[in-house]
Amino acid sequence: MRAVTWQGTEHVSVETVPDPILQQPTDAIVRITSTAICGSDLHLYSVLGPFMTPGDVIGHEPMGIVEEVGSEVTGVRPGDRVVVPFTISCGHCAMCGQGLPSQCETTQVTERGMGAALLGYSKLYGQVPGGQAEHLRVPHADYGLMKVGTELPDDNYLFLSDILPTAWQAVQYAGVPAHRTLAVIGLGPVGQLSARIGRHLGARVFGIDPVPERRAMAERHGIEVLDLNEDAVGEIRERTQGRGPDAVVDAVGMEAEGSPVAGLAQTLAGKLPDAVAQPLMERAGVDRLAALHTAIDLVRRGGTVSLSGVYGGAASPMPLLTMFDKQLQLRMGQCNVRVWTDTLLPLVEDPEDPLGVGDLVTHRLPLDEAAVGYDLFQRKHDGCIKVVLDPTIASAPTTTP
Repeated sequence: MRAVTWQGTEHVSVETVPDPILQQPTDAIVRITSTAICGSDLHLYSVLGPFMTPGDVIGHEPMGIVEEVGSEVTGVRPGDRVVVPFTISCGHCAMCGQGLPSQCETTQVTERGMGAALLGYSKLYGQVPGGQAEHLRVPHADYGLMKVGTELPDDNYLFLSDILPTAWQAVQYAGVPAHRTLAVIGLGPVGQLSARIGRHLGARVFGIDPVPERRAMAERHGIEVLDLNEDAVGEIRERTQGRGPDAVVDAVGMEAEGSPVAGLAQTLAGKLPDAVAQPLMERAGVDRLAALHTAIDLVRRGGTVSLSGVYGGAASPMPLLTMFDKQLQLRMGQCNVRVWTDTLLPLVEDPEDPLGVGDLVTHRLPLDEAAVGYDLFQRKHDGCIKVVLDPTIASAPTTTP
């Protein structure tokens, strides 16, 4: 089959790799019909190379059609249309039973001290082949596959795999709707959805991003947008009686601008031998924390900061005096996808499209053009906000003059 493979820092290529096969009686094989590029994939593309091996199949936002199931799978059968959550969870361990499938005790990557294994996401999370491919093996399929209808297009359902429940969890952790004003820093795909969810739940929402196309998209959904280069903190405080918003979602994470030192550390770590770079990434402060520090500064006293953006440096410095003095709550964590999907399914099927899932994808490309998609997404060229790869369509033929 054809699949997107990691080959080095800022280098992915589509290669022919072995077809996946059933390895356990709880597995299923899914033929992929749509698979998105996530902001977290850019971390693998640019930053987390020390935890990657050339040839790793990447991607963790897929959906498709079940082709084969193991002998113990009863919840889905061949022919079912399904969304594949990015977390690999059993659904019955103590952590899953507490609503924390992202911490699943059955699939925890204990040798790395990490939570549940993830599809297509490095040695840190189990090095499981991912979903930017023509076919995908899904472990624990009875819990890990979500059946959906057949009438609506893939784009209605695809984001249930990751970014929609991630955004929903971020807003729930932020305390909306009890909190009535919400700021979202970073209007990439998760930030866009977080802002729309905040509005849907009744909050007044501010969105901050330096990219005009992202601000324009958010503004279409009733978000009060500000350029990062403006005095965004001061302006939002002025609009909230001088206090700041009740809650802030940091939807940026380790890719944030604003720290040349951390940026250099990320670049150097990506060039070092893995045996040296992995401990550096695990123990050193290699994150660009401008967005997080802005969130802490912006939120009102007694407010909540919710992190949906992924950070990677274990020793990244935090302004603990300010956080303590402002009496802040800080909530974060890998998304517990299946906890939220039953709530979200009716919203994505609603003809009114209350969360605007029909207004997010800016680029749909053949799978074979994945490298183009990664480059567009990383550089934010051509108004790129969300890229979906389609294994069912062929690339345009190359012509020679």
